Amino acid sequence: MSNYGTNPEGTAAAAATIEFTCSACQRMLRVPHAAAGRQVKCPQCGAVQTVNAGAAPAPPPGGNHGSALHSPPATDLFATSPTSPSPPPSTYQPSSPPPSPAFAFDAPAAATGSATAARALVGRETPTKRLFDQITAEISKLYVGQDELVLGALVALFSSGHVLIESVPGLGKTLFVRTLGAVLGCKIGRIQFTADLMPSDITGAPIFDMKQGEFRFRPGPVFTQFLLADEINRSPAKTHAALLEIMQEYRVTIDGISHTLERPFLVLATQNPIESEGTYNLPEAQLDRFMFKLLANYPGEREEADILRLHSRQVDINERLQQEVQTVTSPEEIMRITRENADVRVDDKLVDYINRIVRLTRTWPQFHMGASPRAGIALMQAARTLASFFGRDYAVPDDVQQIALPALRHRVSLTAEAEVEGQNVDELLRELIRSVEVPRL
Repeated sequence: MSNYGTNPEGTAAAAATIEFTCSACQRMLRVPHAAAGRQVKCPQCGAVQTVNAGAAPAPPPGGNHGSALHSPPATDLFATSPTSPSPPPSTYQPSSPPPSPAFAFDAPAAATGSATAARALVGRETPTKRLFDQITAEISKLYVGQDELVLGALVALFSSGHVLIESVPGLGKTLFVRTLGAVLGCKIGRIQFTADLMPSDITGAPIFDMKQGEFRFRPGPVFTQFLLADEINRSPAKTHAALLEIMQEYRVTIDGISHTLERPFLVLATQNPIESEGTYNLPEAQLDRFMFKLLANYPGEREEADILRLHSRQVDINERLQQEVQTVTSPEEIMRITRENADVRVDDKLVDYINRIVRLTRTWPQFHMGASPRAGIALMQAARTLASFFGRDYAVPDDVQQIALPALRHRVSLTAEAEVEGQNVDELLRELIRSVEVPRL
C-alpha cells in the first residue's frame, strides 16, 4: 500500500480538492473538487452547508504522513485540523443535496446549515422546553445514545401517538421504557408477543369469582401507561386486532362493556428486521395506528464504550432507577402539556405543504399504496409538539421535514417493480419531499 507522499495518483487526487471553513464551528474541511455546489455535513457539529465552487483549492500535501491512505471517493468529506495538518484525514459521508430530512436533537441546525439559523429556530425558554431538556438529561443518565428513538418516543407521547421500533435485539429497548417510566412517573408494562398469544392475553378476560358467584373482569397487561409490545410481528393478525381499539380509542371492550385506559398511554412496539421465520407482516390497519416508525441502529464507537462503562458493574437496575434517576413530571402534567400543544400555530401555507406531501405519496410512481389522511394528522400534531419542545408557539417547515420520514415510511408500500429493483423507501420519500416547494412563512 502507498501513501500521499509517494503515490502520484494520491497527490493528484489531493490537489483536486477544496478547503473551506465550517460556518458553525469554524473547523477546516476538505472535499473533492467534484463536490462543488453540493451540500455536505460537518462531522464535528453536524451543520450542513453548500460547498462554494469558488473556494480556493487545497494545496497537495507534501511529505510522508507515515500511514497508508487510499484516494478518497468523489463524494467523501475529509475533515482536517487547521493547527495540525499532518495526521491523516478521516472520511465522512455528506448528505445528498438538498439535505435529507433529519430526525435528531440537532435537526434545526442540520436543516438550515448554520448556527445562527439554528438559534432562530429555537425559541424562548418556555416551561415545555425546560421540561423536555430535563427529561432528556435524566434519560441520558442510564440510556446512552439512540437520540432518534428518545426524541421520537417523546414527540409521540406528547402528541397522543404510538411508536413502532425496528431494531435488532440487545439495544436496550426495555431499559429505555423503564427509564422513561421512572422519569415521567408513569406505569410501565411489557407483552412478549408469540405465535400462540391470544387477544385475551393482552386485554384481559372475565373470570368467575367463586365467593361472589359471578364473573368479574380481570384486566390484562395492556392496562398500563407505557406498553412495550416486544416482537409484535411474531403474533398473527387476530392478536394484533386486539390492539386496534386500544391504540385508537384508549379503551377495551369486553362483553359489551368498555373499560377506559389510564392516560397518557403510549405503545412502543418492536420488530426484528433480520429474522423472518415465524413472523407475520403487520396489517396495514395496524401499521397506520402508529404515529412513527423509528429505526434503531447499533451505537457509535464512543457510545458503545460509554454503555460498557455504565452497565458492566453488576448493579441491580431497579436500584439504579430509584437512586440515579429523578421523576421530573407526572401523568397529569403530560396530559396538560399535550392539550396545550394544540395551541401551537400552524400556518395555512404549512398545512398545504403537509397536504401536498401526503397526497403526492398516492401518485408517486414507485409507491403501490400511499399514505392515509391519518399521516397528515400525525405530521401536524408532531410538528406542533416539536415546535413546543424547541420553545416556539408556531411550527415551521423544518419541523415537518424532521418528522416526515418516521411518519411516512410505514404508511407507503413499494410497487413490485420497485421491490425487484431494490428501491429504498426512505430514499424515495426524500426524493418526493425534495420535489415539493417549501413555503415561505
